Amino acid sequence: MTTQSSFYDETTDVETDLYEGDDSGTPLTGHDETESEYDDRDLSTEGLELEERQALRRVVGMSTELTDISEVEYRKLLLERVLLVGVWTEGSAEDAENSLAELKLLAETAGSEVLDGVIQRRKKPDPATFIGSGKVSDLRELVAALGADTVIADGELAPAQLRNLEDKLKVKVVDRTALILDIFAQHAKSKEGKAQVELAQLQYMKQRLRGWGGNLSRQAGGRVGAAGGGIGGRGPGETKIETDRRRINTKIAKLRRLLKDMKSTRSTMRQERRRNLVPSVAIAGYTNAGKSSLLNRITGAGVLVEDALFATLDPTTRRTTTADGRVYTLTDTVGFVRHLPHDIVEAFRSTLEEVADADLLLHVVDGSHPDPLAQIHAVREVLAEIEASDVPEIIVINKADAADPLALAPILHREPRAIVVSAHTGEGIDKLRELLEGALPQPHIALDVLLPYDRGDLMSRIHSEGSVEQLEHTADGTRVTARVHPALAGDLSPYEVASA
Repeated sequence: MTTQSSFYDETTDVETDLYEGDDSGTPLTGHDETESEYDDRDLSTEGLELEERQALRRVVGMSTELTDISEVEYRKLLLERVLLVGVWTEGSAEDAENSLAELKLLAETAGSEVLDGVIQRRKKPDPATFIGSGKVSDLRELVAALGADTVIADGELAPAQLRNLEDKLKVKVVDRTALILDIFAQHAKSKEGKAQVELAQLQYMKQRLRGWGGNLSRQAGGRVGAAGGGIGGRGPGETKIETDRRRINTKIAKLRRLLKDMKSTRSTMRQERRRNLVPSVAIAGYTNAGKSSLLNRITGAGVLVEDALFATLDPTTRRTTTADGRVYTLTDTVGFVRHLPHDIVEAFRSTLEEVADADLLLHVVDGSHPDPLAQIHAVREVLAEIEASDVPEIIVINKADAADPLALAPILHREPRAIVVSAHTGEGIDKLRELLEGALPQPHIALDVLLPYDRGDLMSRIHSEGSVEQLEHTADGTRVTARVHPALAGDLSPYEVASA
């Protein structure tokens, strides 16, 4: 390692040419002026030699002694140093540790350096400080010892809990909800996604406004002439918090109108697919379970795949076809997580309607996760909240290449329609396609028609919208036995073959 004080002497030839390296800091020869001549010069650079104007006088002993660090290490210096704290109220110790481990991944995704994590066993969180006043003192000592600048609580803190913890710990306190909202804000790319995240953040913030100092809550009453109030401006006015709350409510109303317009556009697209009788399949599941990778493997969509929580916020829809030529859509949706904030669910409701309106749901589970059954339970809680519990479901256990087969056995035993795949290696993808295509809604009207060869348009519609059972080319045209939807059946009725 090289210290910063010696860095200048070893990097380039320029420094070694300009300075002798002694303690005087005197420039090398290249001119004959003495130190007194420097004192007589004007402060401007006019009349100085080019070499002198380009030279900097080094003052010895001014640099801080730091060892050289790499660029990656430098970036780490910018990360928040956080301490995690959880309250274990139910379940096993392993469940509490898994929850805190997930919080660690969330904190790292948000751009933090996790220093440590602590859990307290309680029947219920303390209403004043979340962990109890005695444990707050212990936590304050731990924060000081570790040099943490942020504490993240594994749960949603009430405004009073948040205020009390910050007052006692003297560092920033963030709860799980604010952490997830921050990650969503970092990953939102589309206009709709950004508006949804902002709406959720404002709804969360509105309940947690806090005035810092009496001046922020002082009302504009009394003698306010100097401030521009004067006659008619005296009396009880708005506090700073009231002003902030009013502005937030105004912004929320504006965002809701914007999202309502975007929702109508999305609804129009869904109605168009229904009009064309195109079945829709939604990919849902826990965050970072591999939903985008599965979409790419099945359709070749080429969407962003990243080993990070909530890498996908904006839904992606791709058209693909079954083995017999039927067209259907596959939609990648936002990932879910345990205790997903209600504000997020409400803000993303128009997006999550893609799941509720789907004909089939591919529920993707991370097979390598320590507790995949808890993932399934958490996802189904959100599905119930968006009224998507009745959508036919296939459990897709992903990451088979990294999963323990013994850990997957309980899921396969419990879920009748479950399949193990690996979107990374392609294992089980063909079987998944067969299962998916067999679960798609089938047309129910059986027809036997003889189509003239100049009606290729109808033949194409049978392949894309219906299910061909038998096909034969004859001298008079193409004889087709198929199952189709009512709309197509009406167009094919003139060519129906009379039964013997």
